Amino acid sequence: MSAHPDTFTVEQGWLRPARRAVSPNREPRPPGCAPELLVIHNISLPPGQFGGDCIERFFTNCLDWDEHPFFAEIRGLCVSAHLLLRRDGEAVQFVSFDERAWHAGQSCYAGRDNCNDFSIGVELEGTDDDPYTDAQYAALAAVTAALLAHYPGMDARRIAGHSDIAPGRKTDPGPSFDWARYRELLARRGAAR
Repeated sequence: MSAHPDTFTVEQGWLRPARRAVSPNREPRPPGCAPELLVIHNISLPPGQFGGDCIERFFTNCLDWDEHPFFAEIRGLCVSAHLLLRRDGEAVQFVSFDERAWHAGQSCYAGRDNCNDFSIGVELEGTDDDPYTDAQYAALAAVTAALLAHYPGMDARRIAGHSDIAPGRKTDPGPSFDWARYRELLARRGAAR
């Protein structure tokens, strides 16, 4: 059983019916910047462990840095994504799509730097090497269709992995992400324009 609906909608920058866990790590987009790029990431905290609330606490600056040895490596980082898709397909939104989330870091897409300015970041709970779940692919396709329908500057040709916009620095969503499967699900939804 999947925890996501078959269809999402975007209302005033928020995905319905996603759960909200609002992050302080956000800011207004620069004047004239609207979402034009979807960036797919992965995250697991601690690395390779799924479930629990560590990702949410990390994106909301509530993570106990002493809880796990790995957390010393990310101590003090203030980051966020717009959306997290859990292993069961549940969508958790941290930042309004109309705002700038802190997900891409130093990045470049099609000759444009600072991808945070004009992108939406979606995190999949996972790792580069563990297969993503059926529920995650279905939820990601449904979310993507909602974003493409709502934001006129976005289209299916402007979807990238974090590794594509920060090559050599980032590797996610990794070789375990099945781009062909994702694109087929988008095509079935009529969202592969």
